[in-house]
Amino acid sequence: MSTVTTEAGTGLAVRPEEASPKTTARAPVRPGRSRWAPRRLAYGLVRTGTRSAAVVALLLLWEAAPRLGLVDRTFLPPFSEVAQAWWRLAADGQLADNARASLTRSLSGFGIAVVFAVPLGLLIGWYRPVADLLGPLLEVFRNTAALALLPVFVLLLGIGETSKISIVVYACTWPVLLSTISAVRSVDPTLLRLARSLDLPAIRLFQKVILPASVPAVFTGVRLAGAVSILVLVAAEMIGAKAGLGYLINASQYNFAIPQMYAGIITISAIGVVFNQLLVALERRLSSWRVPANG
Repeated sequence: MSTVTTEAGTGLAVRPEEASPKTTARAPVRPGRSRWAPRRLAYGLVRTGTRSAAVVALLLLWEAAPRLGLVDRTFLPPFSEVAQAWWRLAADGQLADNARASLTRSLSGFGIAVVFAVPLGLLIGWYRPVADLLGPLLEVFRNTAALALLPVFVLLLGIGETSKISIVVYACTWPVLLSTISAVRSVDPTLLRLARSLDLPAIRLFQKVILPASVPAVFTGVRLAGAVSILVLVAAEMIGAKAGLGYLINASQYNFAIPQMYAGIITISAIGVVFNQLLVALERRLSSWRVPANG
């Protein structure tokens, strides 16, 4: 027996199937979203824990080895003592001042190298006569270590800021330049033939095909240059510098302030990690058009 309802204000009997859609319609329910949210959260926590497990294990080993007498704590103090020294350096402003000096030199040299090396690499990779002209010269300098030329830079440019920034420029140029040349020469020939079949001008071909296809490989060299800019600068700051993380490490060693020395080393490592992550994020931003390998 079917039931009927009375519509308000009319007194008419209305069956449920004839009722107004306004009174019976309900929002669709998506049970999958609420069910998958905890799983995604758990997966993210597990992934974060897995990635940080090795670092945590290293810090625990660092803390335990000196306390258990496995190493001489005079030369390798426990991590807790290094953390306290780092905090004292941060509190009195020494860490910030030295880090600021190092970052200014490193970023200046890195930026100059990228601005110079990327266009030159594109030019050498695309135009064969330019490659034939500059190839032998590049082979000579690419195999000459930057630190081996540090005395030459100091003699020619002095021990001031110019020599330190110049050595960073020299060291960062080669990873960016060589990766850019390789990126241009390894562009898919099928894409080039297709673009040429459309009668694209050389400039448009370069802009629409060569540059987008070269971005991933170019950024590989840029990331390598980012790491090199910090490592080479630290070595350069150990000679004739009055500020910088390299100077802090070197001065701490001479004064036998070992915890402060390790605090400077940790700071350099942290800066390198952050710098690399920023470059990775920028690479993803510029190459967001790419289709992921897993589809």
